[in-house]
Amino acid sequence: MRRYVIGDIHGCAKALRSLIESISPESDDELVFLGDYIDRGPNSRDVVQQITELREHCLVVPLRGNHELMLLGVLGGLDDQVWLENGGISTVSSYGGSLSKMPTSHVDFFQSLQSYYETSDSIFVHAGYHPEQAIHEQDQAITYWNHLPEILPAPHKSGKRVFVGHTPQANGNVLDGGHIVCVDTYCFGGGYLTAYETFSCEVIQADRHGHLRRAPLQRIAANFQQWMKRWRRS
Repeated sequence: MRRYVIGDIHGCAKALRSLIESISPESDDELVFLGDYIDRGPNSRDVVQQITELREHCLVVPLRGNHELMLLGVLGGLDDQVWLENGGISTVSSYGGSLSKMPTSHVDFFQSLQSYYETSDSIFVHAGYHPEQAIHEQDQAITYWNHLPEILPAPHKSGKRVFVGHTPQANGNVLDGGHIVCVDTYCFGGGYLTAYETFSCEVIQADRHGHLRRAPLQRIAANFQQWMKRWRRS
C-alpha cells in the first residue's frame, strides 16, 4: 500500500492528470486530497471529474478546503460576490457559465467532503492545526482559513505528523518541518501540483501544463536520509 497526499489543485486539471498517470494507483493505494480542487485555475470541472472517477481504481479520501466551503455556501443560497472575487469565476466558466449546469454527481462530491482525516501516525487537514486540540475540536478558522505562521506551530499533542495545504509555497518546493508538511506548492500561480508519498517521502510534481518536474536535490537527499534511518532501526 502507498499513501499519497495531494495539495491544492485549484482547477489545474492537466497537472492532476499527469500526477495520477505517474502514480498509476493500484486498488490498495490511498490518495488523500487536501481540498481546494476548484477556483483560479482553468478547469475545475475536469478536476472534480477525475477525482470522482479515480474512486473506481483506488482508495480516495477527499477533504474540504475553504474554496469548497465558499462554493457550498453559494449553492445553499448565499451571495456569490466574495466567492467570485476569489477565483469562483473560473469555476463557473468550467461549468458552462452557470452552476445550474453542474452535474448532480459533482454536487454530491462537494457535499461529501471531509473536514480532516486521521490515521495511526498522520493527520491530514486543509489549512492547519492547534497543537493542543484534537482536530475535530478546533475552530474552523484554523481548519480552513488561517495560513501557516512564519514560525511553524509546535508538534501536535498526538505526536502524529500533520499534512496541510492552503499556504502556497511560492518557490514550488514542499515545506517540510518534520512534524508538519505543507504540500501546497502554488500550481495555479506558476509552481507545481505535488503528490507526497507519506511512507517513502517520494515527491512527484507537475506544473499546470502537465509537465512533470524532477524532485529537487534536497528532496532526494531527504529521502535518502529517511531510508537510512529506517534501515538502522530495522
